[in-house]
Amino acid sequence: MASSLPPSVADPIDALLSAHGLRRTSAARLVLGWLLAHPDTSYTHAQLQAALASDSSEALDRVTLYRLIDRLTQVGLLLCRVDANRVRRYQAMPASVHAIPHFECQSCHRDSPLAGALKANASDLERAAQSAIAALQALGYQDMSMDFAVRGVCIDCAAGASA
Repeated sequence: MASSLPPSVADPIDALLSAHGLRRTSAARLVLGWLLAHPDTSYTHAQLQAALASDSSEALDRVTLYRLIDRLTQVGLLLCRVDANRVRRYQAMPASVHAIPHFECQSCHRDSPLAGALKANASDLERAAQSAIAALQALGYQDMSMDFAVRGVCIDCAAGASA
């Protein structure tokens, strides 16, 4: 039975897609829903395709997934980062967040969120991002988000190297 409720009430994923001018396809709902359900994890295209395949009966071919994550990124629903090895990583971009700090290990290439580690300083980082975005908007730039990447060697790799 179809819901008589408007999309914004019936399904928040549909509401987000509609609000950003995107079609509410099953593939779009699947991808956005997965990434919103895993907000602290960034995925490469291959990792996302594997995760979706293991969790869903609906298989997405790689070209469809590429096009979809590109559209979701263009409208600001996903954050796309390119790491030091030029690998693209995608994660959900909450509307209220202007900066997502993360750590990229130069040894194992694991990508870890830093919001929990920064706790008290996270609000300072958010204010700095908002200030920078406001300054750029005053110059005419539009639809911006920020990516704060700290690069180095993670604790696990550092411990392995010293052992």
